[in-house]
Amino acid sequence: MRSTKIVTSFVTSNQKFLILKRSNKVKSMRGLWGGISGIIEAGEEPLERAKIEIFEEIGASSSAVRLLKAGNEMTISSSQYPDHQWIVYPFLFALGSTKITLNWENESYKWIAPDEIYHYKTVPSLDEVLFGLL
Repeated sequence: MRSTKIVTSFVTSNQKFLILKRSNKVKSMRGLWGGISGIIEAGEEPLERAKIEIFEEIGASSSAVRLLKAGNEMTISSSQYPDHQWIVYPFLFALGSTKITLNWENESYKWIAPDEIYHYKTVPSLDEVLFGLL
């Protein structure tokens, strides 16, 4: 079975959590809601990749976020990709502002309370990733 190491980060501001709707321009999980995610490159530290993805996907520099928690590594499967596992490194960051500048990877965003995650069609196990960080 193939596996891919990724980071999935949530940012929080004013007791809400940011979720992003993936655009039709990305390779996987199109149209689904997710956290700020990206593939970990060879030799890269997950925390550094998380900060890079936050800057790329929402325009927040590493000085604008503060790490609150690094969650336990999780293995997630998806029916969309049989014979493939995602090794997820979860992170939770505080963000001082709710101003977001999306790049091409996502088409919209929402600030939600944790229990509202069930109202969205999300990438596999996003609720588990979020609640594992709280």
